[in-house]
Amino acid sequence: MTSYEKEPYISVGILSDKKIRFELYGEYKSFGFKQLFSGRYEAEIINNRIICTGDNDKIEISDEIIFEPQDPESESFLIRDVVIGVKFHWERREKQRFIYSLKLIKDNENVVAVNIIPIENYLMSVISSEMSAKCSLQMLKATAVVSRSWLLAQIEKSKTIKTTAKKYESGYITEDEIVRWYDREDHKLFDVCADDHCQRYQGVTKVTTDSAQKAVDETRGIVLISEEKILDARFSKACGGISESFENVWEPEIHKSLTAVFDYKYETDAFDTDFSKETNAIKWIKGNPPGFCNTTDIKILNQILLDYDQETKDFYRWKIVYTQDQISELVKRKSGIDFGLIKNLIPVERGKSSRLIKLRIEGEKKTMTIGKELEIRRILSETHLYSSAIVIEKSEIKDDIPGKFIIYGAGWGHGVGLCQIGAAVMAEQGYFFDEILIHYFRDAHLKKIY
Repeated sequence: MTSYEKEPYISVGILSDKKIRFELYGEYKSFGFKQLFSGRYEAEIINNRIICTGDNDKIEISDEIIFEPQDPESESFLIRDVVIGVKFHWERREKQRFIYSLKLIKDNENVVAVNIIPIENYLMSVISSEMSAKCSLQMLKATAVVSRSWLLAQIEKSKTIKTTAKKYESGYITEDEIVRWYDREDHKLFDVCADDHCQRYQGVTKVTTDSAQKAVDETRGIVLISEEKILDARFSKACGGISESFENVWEPEIHKSLTAVFDYKYETDAFDTDFSKETNAIKWIKGNPPGFCNTTDIKILNQILLDYDQETKDFYRWKIVYTQDQISELVKRKSGIDFGLIKNLIPVERGKSSRLIKLRIEGEKKTMTIGKELEIRRILSETHLYSSAIVIEKSEIKDDIPGKFIIYGAGWGHGVGLCQIGAAVMAEQGYFFDEILIHYFRDAHLKKIY
């Protein structure tokens, strides 16, 4: 395990676009330039170079430039039209304010805006961006530890990938199977992105209460350790009653502390959770098993769910209906494959939480198996299904072609690691942050590393 003598700085990708509009509030310096920079700017690529045009000056850079504030805590910069909720149903653009340094990088025809910031300052925003900073302190502290652990584990993973000759694989394609998993190894220009693909980070705009700062301060440098390494800790909104194992969502690597956990005080006898048997999966997903995240408590949900998340009302158990025209067009458009009319959607393999790992799509023209869970969620929705813990029923069948497909689902997100809504309920019930963490990350322990 890498040791840290002091708090590390990280680089966070904020926005990639043809033109980036930003404002520097304060006096910023940049290596190679004598003048200080302040005010409004537009950055774009012209003749393969970054051109920054301000109210009073214009500068030209070949590949990248860093604007460093004189006073990083009090001075700030604002970026306009930042995309949040990329490819999700709440996608929109916002203006966001950040502290510490702004780095602009040329990436083909786009300019990439990157925030370079100490990890603890980053975490104050993350725990306020992923949920309301009005959450209970114990919930915020648990989230801070998970976020810190995940981030440092990702940085270590990137170092390992770069120092080994072996190419990192994130899926495979055969004649009748497409299996992909989506992690953050595709970020080459920065450590992590600022959206749900990594962790929501929306700058100082989202740090709204002292609780966020207190949660980070009181857990400073503390991470989850498993198998003598910083744990690649994960979280999602609602596991749906059982959390999922890491290897069923991402690369086929077993993590001792990222396995399935029944999300309650005890395991219920009312359900058989051997989901290799489809009848058990159907009963589980269409049922209402006990779980910490099985809540309709408005007080708790208002703490966890931000305004755009509250657009999702039913997350523990939900239902979607597609007509044949809707689903055949959707699958063709999202997969890029013309299946013709869809005859069947057949579960091939499920994980420990009942989430589908593989799904076979049978069409008039083509039959393919797809996976893993996020690929399934993307192909069966305009944005993303809430989760891949689904059972599918057909109706109005004529000449072997269903007129409708009814999808019943459980949970919200990939389900690995900490269940945010479940953890919030635990905190309200009096559990401390370390108890919450050990509930979701079995066999892990906490350690202060800087």
